[in-house]
Amino acid sequence: MTTVALADIQIRNTLQPGDLGYIAYIHGDLYAKECNYGINFETYVLDGLKEFGQQYDAAKDKVWLCEHQGRIVGCLVAQHRAQQVQLRYFIFLPEYRGIGLGKYLMQEFVRFMHEKGISHAYLWTTDEQHTATALYTRYGFVLTEEKPSESFDKPLTERRYDLVLA
Repeated sequence: MTTVALADIQIRNTLQPGDLGYIAYIHGDLYAKECNYGINFETYVLDGLKEFGQQYDAAKDKVWLCEHQGRIVGCLVAQHRAQQVQLRYFIFLPEYRGIGLGKYLMQEFVRFMHEKGISHAYLWTTDEQHTATALYTRYGFVLTEEKPSESFDKPLTERRYDLVLA
């Protein structure tokens, strides 16, 4: 197997037809395999992506679509929310983890906040996402809310993390 390096990944910031559907597919497929999430999780992702697509504003939102050899292998979305931004759909195919892509995208997300003059961001995740949570907290996100949930066809805890830039 060939090792992939961060330099092998192209980042695209334009949203194109098919991207939202593919983001939904990656989430539904990976989270079913890795976390045993059910069809309700995929429905949740589809609902959110529908809202994002309908409200998408290139001046207020940003997408980072990670491509390798012409295929989307991961993504991150910054979705505008009044005076703040929501970090969403942060995911990579397993073979693209551990190469620094997550750190790179978190730096880009914070840079986007600075460029747009946004001081507050938040995200929702679950108690099962240990690696992602470690990355979020490394960049200053703080746990602000927890709630039990069975929305993804299994019991877990949903967690909200907030970031306030100085």
